[in-house]
Amino acid sequence: MAKNLVIVESPAKAKTIEKFLGSDYKVESSFGHIADLPSKELGVDVDGDFTPKYKVSDDKKKVVRNLKSLANKAEMVWLASDEDREGEAIAWHLEQELGLTPDRTKRIVFHEITKTAILRAIENPRKIDYDLVNAQQARRVLDRLVGYELSPVLWRKVKGGLSAGRVQSVSVRLIVEREREVLGFEPKASYRVDAEFTTQDGKSFKAKLPKNITTKKQAKAFLEKNLSATFKVDALTKKPAKKSPAPPFTTSTLQQEASRKLYFSVSKTMTMAQRLYEAGHITYMRTDSVNLSKDAKAGAEAEIVAAYGKEFHKERNYKGKSKGAQEAHEAIRPTDFSKHSVNMDRDQIRLYELIWKRAIASQMSEAQLERTNVQIASSAGTDNFTANGEILKFEGFLKVYLEGSDDEDVEETGLLPDLKTGEALLNKYITATERFTRPPYRYTEASLVKKLEELGIGRPSTYAPTITTIQNRKYVEKGTVEGKERSYDVLSLENNEIKDRTLTETVGSDKGKLVPTDVGMVVNDFLVQHFENILDYNFTAKVEADFDDIAEGKQEWTKMMKDFYKDFHPHVKDVEKNAEREVGERILGEDPATGKPVSVRLGKFGPMVQIGSVEDEEKPRFASLGPDQTLSNITYEQAMDLFKLPKDLGMFEEEEVSVNNGRFGPYVKFGKTFVSLPKGRDPMDVDLDEAIVYIKEKQKADAPIYMYEDLPVQKGTGRFGPYIKWNGMFINVNKKYDFDNLSDEDIVELIEVKKQKEIDKVLQDFPEEGIRVEKARWGRSNIIKGKLKIELSKDIDAAALSLDEIKDYIEKKAPKKKAAKKKAPAKKKAPAKKKTTAKKK
Repeated sequence: MAKNLVIVESPAKAKTIEKFLGSDYKVESSFGHIADLPSKELGVDVDGDFTPKYKVSDDKKKVVRNLKSLANKAEMVWLASDEDREGEAIAWHLEQELGLTPDRTKRIVFHEITKTAILRAIENPRKIDYDLVNAQQARRVLDRLVGYELSPVLWRKVKGGLSAGRVQSVSVRLIVEREREVLGFEPKASYRVDAEFTTQDGKSFKAKLPKNITTKKQAKAFLEKNLSATFKVDALTKKPAKKSPAPPFTTSTLQQEASRKLYFSVSKTMTMAQRLYEAGHITYMRTDSVNLSKDAKAGAEAEIVAAYGKEFHKERNYKGKSKGAQEAHEAIRPTDFSKHSVNMDRDQIRLYELIWKRAIASQMSEAQLERTNVQIASSAGTDNFTANGEILKFEGFLKVYLEGSDDEDVEETGLLPDLKTGEALLNKYITATERFTRPPYRYTEASLVKKLEELGIGRPSTYAPTITTIQNRKYVEKGTVEGKERSYDVLSLENNEIKDRTLTETVGSDKGKLVPTDVGMVVNDFLVQHFENILDYNFTAKVEADFDDIAEGKQEWTKMMKDFYKDFHPHVKDVEKNAEREVGERILGEDPATGKPVSVRLGKFGPMVQIGSVEDEEKPRFASLGPDQTLSNITYEQAMDLFKLPKDLGMFEEEEVSVNNGRFGPYVKFGKTFVSLPKGRDPMDVDLDEAIVYIKEKQKADAPIYMYEDLPVQKGTGRFGPYIKWNGMFINVNKKYDFDNLSDEDIVELIEVKKQKEIDKVLQDFPEEGIRVEKARWGRSNIIKGKLKIELSKDIDAAALSLDEIKDYIEKKAPKKKAAKKKAPAKKKAPAKKKTTAKKK
């Protein structure tokens, strides 16, 4: 038995570290947090000193038993969780739950998983930093109080199943406010004037007027004035310039740049970075610091000099802007600068190379430029045209890397020909193009992270889960706005003739941008109206500053909780009792048949139109909004059309045919078959002939292409690409096969391979019990019984579970029959709400 037990968070990290330590050390994983607040109760002593009631979850009990057994046999236990606040809290929970004593417990930290860093950490252990633990507790408890108390208010006043959160709600507010800026924006037109000139030796370049012209009349007058005009270089200035590299990555800048250059979501970036870190390729990926260690600078210098030459190196020290930089005191960088790439999955390679380039570039020389500005005068005496260009004299860091930009209006400068003051120029054309001011840009994931960081909201570890949560909650979605056509005028002067044309362009396309849903807007409006202080940007930033003070030992965390809760809780109760329920309701007009109000609001099943009100003797009539309709944009006419659906079209093949709107868009119903209409097609305009076309296309697509084992094989294309369907199984067809010309042999091969995969996936099967255990993604496994699926964590050996153990999992997770009873006595429920949790011993 090893004398030393080292405990880290992840199995991948454990495997990497175990390679660096000898046989006296055993490295085990805690699989993240082993204890947390309970999921079905507040778990905080709000009537006392706010002591949290931590609990080891069922899926972690086996992990804790194993670690406790190993710890009891070891001479020394080394707590090696990450060096941020979450990692410190994990170390503390391990100490508490495993019953570790100070004399045989050591805390070690490192921000890279290399042999040197691990051995250095072993030589320099420390004690658990309880200030960091308390900062993590403060965040966890405050977020629990906000979420646990606000969410039920949303259920009662807005819609069931909603949730609120301190950082997530502020993030939604940013997106909602930006959306309203976009929707309320009124574009203003002006005319941008561009020209192309040619030198005497035939070299062309472009120039423009520095300011736009206000009206079409003025633009036309400008061109008329320049009929038969001559042009010359009026002034020429050349200035040397320098461009400096950006600092190495922090968590937020990595998320932003990976979004711009690799098109990664924020959560994907953090997942890929985690794997690179655990494999020992990069330093810790949750950090606010832009600092590089002496060793890192030396490694970068050696690689720069070897790869590019001494003139490309310049040592730099960067200072971070973050007021509350967390405990990881180094930027994200490669652990070994001599590795330009790594042997991993494609996306991990791409992210590693981005990190390598940024870190290397940060220690390289400035790029040396020569910037040229040319003023071009007209003999007509109109305003000068200007042209800007730059010449790269020395590449410097640009040999490796250039930071991306979120600004979609940036104009790139190019090279200019060799020009002289007074030189005559030939004009090829002048155009005055109508341009419109643009609304603010909707947020991307990357620009939202940037904004949150600027406002001091959240910390590196919170950005990815926050953005994922608000999308999973359906408060925000990735936009699919195709844009719409807009006409614009172009006046041109060419060959001494003025032409006037009207062209069209597509504007407003916002694919992939963050757009609030109706639910998100209604929830935001309710929270801003009733809990403005919680959603206030300054309050949220102040909370983060308080967490930093707690981490530095400057503030008592329980006092912060008491100061917050004494005002917050009574206010929640007041809103719960007195707030109006009709949130987000908009009156559109009256129903001509009944005279009752027609309104749109958020209902139990989503956005809907309503005729009448709940106070009427007759029940109100309801209709769900279509997929492209929102509470804010639907018109009275569109709302009334929804009540004309479903619309009967007639008969086809002795079956009734109708059209209607559904959750996923408009559709044709043919007997028991549903056929989606093309995107953007209004169901009110579809007649029987058109519906029959869609039905026949569906019948053709569903027709069997082959019979295998007396069962039909069908083929189709879904969201994950082409597939064939057989015996209830959907089988993806990869590029190895010609999908349009699948042979009988191809179909049989695809089915047999899939059948074998299904067989291999089953770890245990108990057909008489209707239970099976299967492999799942990411090394996990599932217990399946009927419609019940129970996901097991990575640390559980599912193949070794006994039937009794499996039944225990099912019994714990299966919905209890008693919970289905709706008529529970109110008296029994009331005391449960007043109970407070027990204090932690």
